[in-house]
Amino acid sequence: MTEDVFKALADPTRRHILDELVERDGQTLFELCARLWDRHGVGLTRQAISQHLAVLESAELVVSRRQGRYKFHDLRTAPLERAVNRWLRPDSPKDSP
Repeated sequence: MTEDVFKALADPTRRHILDELVERDGQTLFELCARLWDRHGVGLTRQAISQHLAVLESAELVVSRRQGRYKFHDLRTAPLERAVNRWLRPDSPKDSP
């Protein structure tokens, strides 16, 4: 599972998608495409962005939900927390000199 998270984070476009969902959760594919173009200069097709979203969903970083005709995408941070906590120990000294 952790490997999926790192694979998903390895691509800059997927990191931009996560950045946009952090700023405003619950976006449609159309909204994400527009924001990626406007803010990051990412000019990919909707199909390409959908493929990136599928990788993020596979890593459980994004979950989609349907509401009427629309499909909204929401960020999930639990997989990131599990990946980071794997190497952090609460009882060990932090950044000792």
